[in-house]
Amino acid sequence: MNSQSHFIWDADPVIFRISEFDLPISISIWGLVLAAVLIWFGLQKINPATDKNRQTEPPAWQFWGIIFGSLIIGQLPFFVIGGPAFSSIGPIEPRWYGMMFALAFISGYLIGFKLFKDAGKPQEELDRLLIYVLVATIIGARLGHVFFYEAEFYLRNIHLIPQVWTGGLASHGAAIGIIIAMYIYAKRTAGVTFMWVADRVVPGVAIGGMFIRIGNFFNSEILGMPTDLPWAVIFANIDMLPRHPSMLYESVLCIIVLIALAMIYYKYDKKPPEGSLFGAFLVMLFSGRFLIEFSKETLADFLEGSLFDMGQLLSIPFVLIGAWLLWKKVNWKKPGAPMKKR
Repeated sequence: MNSQSHFIWDADPVIFRISEFDLPISISIWGLVLAAVLIWFGLQKINPATDKNRQTEPPAWQFWGIIFGSLIIGQLPFFVIGGPAFSSIGPIEPRWYGMMFALAFISGYLIGFKLFKDAGKPQEELDRLLIYVLVATIIGARLGHVFFYEAEFYLRNIHLIPQVWTGGLASHGAAIGIIIAMYIYAKRTAGVTFMWVADRVVPGVAIGGMFIRIGNFFNSEILGMPTDLPWAVIFANIDMLPRHPSMLYESVLCIIVLIALAMIYYKYDKKPPEGSLFGAFLVMLFSGRFLIEFSKETLADFLEGSLFDMGQLLSIPFVLIGAWLLWKKVNWKKPGAPMKKR
C-alpha cells in the first residue's frame, strides 16, 4: 500500500495540559461531601417550587452565597477532625473524547428540550429523563464491553469492571441500557408510554453517536481494516497502514439517521405515530452498523475468523425488532396515532 498518498492522523488526544500545582490549603474530601449536602438543602429552601411562600426566583447573591458559604462551612469541621484531603491539583489533561462525550449529552438534551416543548411537557420531566439516560448509558456501555467482548478477563478481575476511565465502552451495551432506562422512566411517569419516550430519545441518541464516534477518531480507536482506498487514513499513533476511518463512517451514518427521523417528525406535523421514530432508528442505525462492521478490525478475539463479528451479531436483533415495529405495530395513518394493539 502506498502510504504517501493518504491522510495521516497523528493528533494528540489531549486538548491541553496544565502541570500539577499546589493549593494554598488542603481540601477535605469529606468536607466537599458535606458541602454538597448543605448546598442541596440550601437550594431547596430558596426554590419557589419547594417553598410555597416564595413566588419569585431568588436573587443571584442568595444562590452564590449558598454555594460558596456551604463550601467554606463544609471544610471547617475537618480542619479539626482531619481525614482524607488533597493539597494539589493536576496534572490536568482534558481529552477530546471527553469533550465529545459531553457534547453528545448536551446536544441530545437540546433536541429533547425541543421535542418535549413541542409536546407540551415540562422541562422537569426531561431533566429527570436525562439522569436516567446518562446513568444507563455509562453503566450499559461498560457492562456491554465487559460481557460482550472481554468476559473471560473481567470475570477473573471483577474489581476492574467499575474502572470506566481505563477504556472499554460498547455502543450496543449503551443501547440496551438506554432502552431499560426509558422503560423504567415511562413506568414512573404519568401520561407517557414507553414508545412515546423512545421516539423523543432516539434523535438525541443519533446526534450523540455522531459526537462519540468523532471522539473515537481523536483517540485513534475502533480502527478499520487496512485498505488502499483514496480516503483511507493512517493512524500514526498506531501504525503506518492506511485504514478505513470506520468511526467516521458511523458518524456520517448517525447524521443520516437524524435527518431521516426529522423528516418523519415534521411530515406528521411534530406528532409522529408512536414507535415510528424508534423503529426507524433501530432499522437504519443498526443496519448501517452491520455493514460498517465489515470495514473494522475484529474487537472480540474469540470471533477471529468468523463470518460475522460481535458488533454484527448484536446488531441483528435490533434491526429485527425495529422492522417488526414499523411493519406490524406502527399506525402510519394519522399523526400521533397510538400503536396497533394486535
